[in-house]
Amino acid sequence: MSRIPRVLEHLKTGFTSEAVSAARYRAYAHRAEADGRPQLARRWRELAHEKDELARLQLEAAGQVRGGATDLTAEIADERYENEVLYPKLIRDAGADEAVGLFQRVIEAQKDHLEHLTALRRALGASEGDVQMPEEVARAGEPVTAG
Repeated sequence: MSRIPRVLEHLKTGFTSEAVSAARYRAYAHRAEADGRPQLARRWRELAHEKDELARLQLEAAGQVRGGATDLTAEIADERYENEVLYPKLIRDAGADEAVGLFQRVIEAQKDHLEHLTALRRALGASEGDVQMPEEVARAGEPVTAG
């Protein structure tokens, strides 16, 4: 039996579905751009933005967007879980598969994300209003590129 109300389960499921679709659409846009189809890429990005908005609405309705340090603390915990539990397990399970290298790249990027989230939480705790955006934190929003 579930420990959370069914409606919250449904909102979280809906959020996950929309967020995953948005990520796929951005990947399709990246491919369309690489294939020389900028208009197709633009449309994929527009659809991804629409999916992101649907995901946001459901996440907020589920009470998962609380603001400030609460959100940062939750995301720091999620990043730590991904870095210390999830991706190391995926690497062990993948064995010699080529995905191991990708998972290792993800862990390295995640370490950066964790540092940026921690810096943001520290900056928010030290401010009376909004946080200042040091250059290295501002760059945290840049996408990870293939290497």
